[in-house]
Amino acid sequence: MGDKQATSSGAGEQAALWNGPTGQAWVAQQALLDRMLQPMEALLAGAVDAGTAQHLLDVGCGAGATTLALARLTGARGHCTGIDISGPLVDVARSRAQREGVPATFVHADAQAHAFAPGSFDAIVSRLGVMFFTDPVAAFANLRRAAKPGAALRCIAWRSAADNPFMTTAERAAAPLLPNLPPRQPGGPGQFAFGDRQLVRSILEDSGWTAIDITPVDVACALPAHALEDYFTSLGPVGLALRDADAVTRAQVVEVVGNAFRPYVQGETVPFTAACWMITARAPAGPEAEHATEHG
Repeated sequence: MGDKQATSSGAGEQAALWNGPTGQAWVAQQALLDRMLQPMEALLAGAVDAGTAQHLLDVGCGAGATTLALARLTGARGHCTGIDISGPLVDVARSRAQREGVPATFVHADAQAHAFAPGSFDAIVSRLGVMFFTDPVAAFANLRRAAKPGAALRCIAWRSAADNPFMTTAERAAAPLLPNLPPRQPGGPGQFAFGDRQLVRSILEDSGWTAIDITPVDVACALPAHALEDYFTSLGPVGLALRDADAVTRAQVVEVVGNAFRPYVQGETVPFTAACWMITARAPAGPEAEHATEHG
C-alpha cells in the first residue's frame, strides 16, 4: 500500500510540474529545444522501417516534433500517436499537426497508466520521454501490452549526470547563489533516472520485453549562442529556482552561469555532446507473448 501511495504521489508531482512551470517553460522554448534535440529525432526516425511500421506510438512526445517527423515518414500508409503527461505541450503538438496538415493524434495522459487498446502499435519510440515514470516497470509493462507481438521499442534516454557535464553546468555554477535549487532525487524520476544501464535492462526484463539492447550513443547537439541565457534561465532546476529569485540574484546567476558556459561557446553556436543510451527491445511474440500477458 505504501509503495502504491508513493507511486501515486510521485505521479502527481510529475503531473504538477509538466502541467505547470516545467511544461510552460518547454512551451516557451519549444523552437529552441526542437532545434537542439533534432539529431536525436533524426536517429529515431532513421531507425523506423517506414515500410512495415504502420501504427507508431511516441512516448513523452512533448510538443510533437518526433511524432510529426514519424508521421511524415509513414505518410498515408500508417498513423502516429503521441502521448504526454503535459497538457500545455500536447496542445502545442495538436496545433502544429493541424497547421502542418500532418495526420497525427495526440493524447494528454500518463503513459504509465493509460488504457491503450491492447496490441495496437507495431513500433514504440521515445525521445527523452521515458525517464520520468514513477513506476517504470509498470509503465513499460503497460507499453508492452499496447504493442503488437514482435513490435519494436526504441528509446533515447540520458546516461548519467557525470557523463553529461553540459547538462549540469548551470546548476553546479548557480548552486551557491540559489539555496532553493531543486535537488535531483537519486533513484527518482528525472532526467538521469536511466543513467545505470543494468537498471534499465532489469526494468525492461521485468516488464516483459525481449531482445533488449542498450548501447551508448554520443549525440552531437548545439544551440545558438544568443539563446544560451534563455536556455539556462528558463529550463531545468535553475529555471525553476529563478522563478522566485529577486532581480539582484537573477543578475548574479546570469553572470556566473554565463561564465561557466563560456568554454562551450564557439562563435555563434554552443555545441555539446549529449551522452545517451539507445535502448531497443521487442515485444514477445508467440508463446512468449502469452506468457508475458499472463504475468504482466
